[in-house]
Amino acid sequence: MKKIVGPLIFVLVALLVGVWQWMGKEDVITKSEAPETVTVAAYVGGEKMRYLQNPEVREILLKEHGVTLQATKVGSIEMVTGLQTASMDALWPSNQIAVEMFKNRGGNVVAEQNVFNSPIVLYTFNIVAEALIQQKIVEVKNGSYYVVDFLKLVDLIRAKKQWKEIGLPELYGNVAIYSTDPRRSNSGNMFCGLLANMINGGATVTADTLGQVLPVLKDYFASRGYMEHSSGDIFKNFITTGVGAKPIIVGYENQLVEFSLENEKYIDYLKKEIRTLYPIPTVWSSHPIIALNQKGKRLIDAFKDERLQRIAWETHGFRSGLMGVENDPAVLKVTGIPKEITAVVPMPQTAVMERILQALESD
Repeated sequence: MKKIVGPLIFVLVALLVGVWQWMGKEDVITKSEAPETVTVAAYVGGEKMRYLQNPEVREILLKEHGVTLQATKVGSIEMVTGLQTASMDALWPSNQIAVEMFKNRGGNVVAEQNVFNSPIVLYTFNIVAEALIQQKIVEVKNGSYYVVDFLKLVDLIRAKKQWKEIGLPELYGNVAIYSTDPRRSNSGNMFCGLLANMINGGATVTADTLGQVLPVLKDYFASRGYMEHSSGDIFKNFITTGVGAKPIIVGYENQLVEFSLENEKYIDYLKKEIRTLYPIPTVWSSHPIIALNQKGKRLIDAFKDERLQRIAWETHGFRSGLMGVENDPAVLKVTGIPKEITAVVPMPQTAVMERILQALESD
């Protein structure tokens, strides 16, 4: 019996040692695979701040990707033209032109990736939308509102037509579209490019055609007076001050989606009173992350996470900028969001936009 017990004890000990070594090895593997935690400092366009403050987003970034993001709200144009970036790991503006502006100023780009898209839209109130329908400027198709004759709307603005002349006697002043400052904020910058194209007969403005367009652009923006620097601020003021203050504003498609989900008690009001108008054509506002170093590159990799992409759409209204990712409007609580944006005109080239901004800055 003792002869049998001895070898059995030896075998058991050997097995225990093996299991202990295997568990230790697995522990080492687990630790080596766990991402090292880094803090990434980034300038970020204001329209993305609520998304980045989402607790679920912050948890996924930290636990799954080892990233703690320190985001500072800055206008897209300002971050690439007017601020020091030496202490930053990444920049996250709201259009591709900002990337080119940064490069043209000698910025060192380690990597870049567009992770979200959002079309530029117009927000207005129901009575204004109905008046524009009567003017045959807006049409409703499959529940979505489209500016089918953007040139006619631009012509009304250029001719300084008053609201009462298009059937809105309760509104004061001239027909106008209010945007953020194109010299500071991306939504204003994108609208400036779109407006330039519309003044140019719907064709993308080039260096050769800019001379005909620039005087009209300068006159338009000079007549706007003070313009907000933040897309979030102008949208908030639009919602809170009502139709009399700013009957039509420029914004991102995602803003109404995000607001409706964060303020569900206003859903009925939003469905009844607020209309999202899709210009035909519109321009895409992309959201490229510019990595300035390897920590910034970690941020790019993190936002390819399918869960972060899903939250971006379902909770904050950002369409994906990645290949193969679909966005279903049926999951959203607001109506009138089309599945696809098909009528898009290219923005003027970066050099042309810079000339426009310089001209506006000189006023």
